[in-house]
Amino acid sequence: MKIILIKYGELTTKSGNRNLFITILYNNIKKALSNYNVKIIRNRVRMFIETEDDIENIVNILKNIFGIHSIVVATKVNTNIEEIESTSLDIAKRISFKTFKVETNRSDKSFPISSMDFSKRIGGLILKNIPDIKVDVHNPEYLMKIEIRNDYTYIYDKEIPGAGGYPVGVAGKGLLMLSGGIDSPVAAYMAMKRGIKVQCVYFESPPHTSEMAKNKVKKLVLELTKYEPSITLHIVKFTDIQEAIYKNIDPTYMITIMRRMMYRIAEKIMEKEGSLCLINGESVGQVASQTLTSMKVINAVTNVPVIRPVACLDKLEIIDIARKIGTYEISILPYEDCCTIFLPKHPVINPSLKSAEEFEKSFDYEKLILEAVEKREIIKIEKKDMVFDI
Repeated sequence: MKIILIKYGELTTKSGNRNLFITILYNNIKKALSNYNVKIIRNRVRMFIETEDDIENIVNILKNIFGIHSIVVATKVNTNIEEIESTSLDIAKRISFKTFKVETNRSDKSFPISSMDFSKRIGGLILKNIPDIKVDVHNPEYLMKIEIRNDYTYIYDKEIPGAGGYPVGVAGKGLLMLSGGIDSPVAAYMAMKRGIKVQCVYFESPPHTSEMAKNKVKKLVLELTKYEPSITLHIVKFTDIQEAIYKNIDPTYMITIMRRMMYRIAEKIMEKEGSLCLINGESVGQVASQTLTSMKVINAVTNVPVIRPVACLDKLEIIDIARKIGTYEISILPYEDCCTIFLPKHPVINPSLKSAEEFEKSFDYEKLILEAVEKREIIKIEKKDMVFDI
């Protein structure tokens, strides 16, 4: 019988919270495989998935679930010497190789043969029954692994790398400032990998930004549902605030003030949603608002933790991750977001906090912020046949 075996990896280092982490991983896997007929069995060291559905499709889904170190498609047999021997030989006969090695892991210490001796026993059986092959313990062409456990034994030949990290949700919730560019979806991916359940906030400025720009962001979120099947997107109308900034603020400080307003709005949404941190795609020095001085002035409006997962990556490194996770081609679509409209020719690189606070006195932003938060659109995006035209 074929079975999928999940290895935890980094979760095993968290002895105090191990059961909680495994429970959350179990629930995440169950949710991701809700369209499949599966039986999931878990313990402290492994998780087992039994199914008669398409194993390849299930493995492809599992590869994107954080908290999984590796995935194995194994043959499950009773822990019986004769059954293990006959099954191991049958498996080896179906594979073409010149050199091989057998590795046994005997967690069931009542099994009467040691791991090393049993590897030699199975290796000898294969040598005797398959011509023109030899053992290579250092660099085998084929490696057979045998895990002997109390009730069952698992035989397999390769491990498929998992996404690693921690299960989404173990670290609580965070709110991502999603712009539609290359960086912020990568920041979302990296935050989710550390166990943060991400919600997203997008700032639109109709009619200055288009419906296509909004749909582009929705499609980015949909792409991220590979890693978390359901993601909430908050869409904030930023038009009134942005126009007030344009009319009242020195052009060189427009981006600085705009970002400060976004942080204020994001913090209020965080309070409503129970989020523990703010996440964004800022990379040190990449643009004027992302110099260390700018970050300090912008960050001054909030006391919540601000996580910048890509802060110390260069653009090419960020692009490589964006390509890997499938967001790059969406991000480069030519639809402007509110950060690019009204963009001054020479934004201030090293803004003064005192100047920023003086400029903000020129209009009543508190009322506009409260209105933007209350009137935001909230959409739950799920990996269930959702389509957004862009």
